[in-house]
Amino acid sequence: MASQRKIWVYRRENGRIGVRNYVAILPVDDISNAACESVAHNIKGTMALPHAYGRLQFGEDLELHFRTMIGTGSNPNIAACVVIGIEPGWTQRIVDGIAKTGKPVTGFSIERNGDIATVAAASRVAKDYVHRTSGQLRVECDVSELWIAAKCGESDTTTGLASCPTVGNMYDKLIPAGLYGCFGETSELTGAEHLTKARAASPDVAEKFMKTWQAYQDDVIEAHKTSDLSESQPTKDNIEGGLTTIEEKALGNLEKIGKTVKFIDVLKPAEPPQKGPGLYFMDTSSAAAECNTLQAAAGYVMHIFPTGQGNVIGNPIMPVIKVTGNPRTVRTMGEHIDVDVSGVVRREMTIDQAGDALIDCIVQTANGRMTAAEALGHREFVMTKLYRSA
Repeated sequence: MASQRKIWVYRRENGRIGVRNYVAILPVDDISNAACESVAHNIKGTMALPHAYGRLQFGEDLELHFRTMIGTGSNPNIAACVVIGIEPGWTQRIVDGIAKTGKPVTGFSIERNGDIATVAAASRVAKDYVHRTSGQLRVECDVSELWIAAKCGESDTTTGLASCPTVGNMYDKLIPAGLYGCFGETSELTGAEHLTKARAASPDVAEKFMKTWQAYQDDVIEAHKTSDLSESQPTKDNIEGGLTTIEEKALGNLEKIGKTVKFIDVLKPAEPPQKGPGLYFMDTSSAAAECNTLQAAAGYVMHIFPTGQGNVIGNPIMPVIKVTGNPRTVRTMGEHIDVDVSGVVRREMTIDQAGDALIDCIVQTANGRMTAAEALGHREFVMTKLYRSA
């Protein structure tokens, strides 16, 4: 029954559905942020996405940058996109990538034009895009057409007992009906990597996951640690909430993927899924803003964020629904919580009921209800950088 729920969404040129209808002003690089923000200031109904990188990156780091930029502009929650960069080559590469979706996109370069002329020209196009897209009507479809990602943050004992299993229950109900799901946080699966491997849909996918997880251990954690992961995994807030080891944290984290669903592929950061509906693992940091940015760039239009101690994270283009099972967090940070499942720890609510409550919130959010993070103005957009620039 849950999979047959109807939602009203924006159908894009490539057939994908979006739950928001933004006109984005996307900077190619850090020194184009000011021009993008000026355009967004000039033209109401647009949104700039400033970030810190994009100059002198190379190799795999540069490929990830382009993948994230193109993926962000291609996200179905964006109806049209203006791209601004310092020079025309990289700008056009991003424009061409976004244009493959069929959505309106135009690029501008600042070199040999300057900020004032660039902002003026880009503002005219942005205004036209607002008029072309703001009147688009929503259409009806099944909730199972959505692409919904998940990660957890500020975890504690209630996360593994209530909020993460709530997400897992939702996935168990909707993924078999056609939903695209995604989980990540590579380092945060440490201690439960064998259990994650067992949830792969095939031996090849299991091997791909283990290679990805081991590479993170060897090339990132072991290569750069000074002693261990103390004060990072688990965090001080995790420890205060009762999670004293990364293994305990991992076991709760894994509850997000439910009891029955198997993941069908392993994605690089910001890589769109290619194998059809199902659950995917993405190689990401456990940092909330970085992970969310990568998942939005892969095409996910909604995010579920279980939290224990309380987290305020949002995303500029992907609504973030926050779920908690901690009664204290509901009491002290209630303005940040969209779904209260604290009844689970008081034995007043079952996990199945909590999953249904989350699906209700997903339907409302898809239909236009603002999440707590949206209402409070949380628009954290953080690029992932693999190594120092040239």
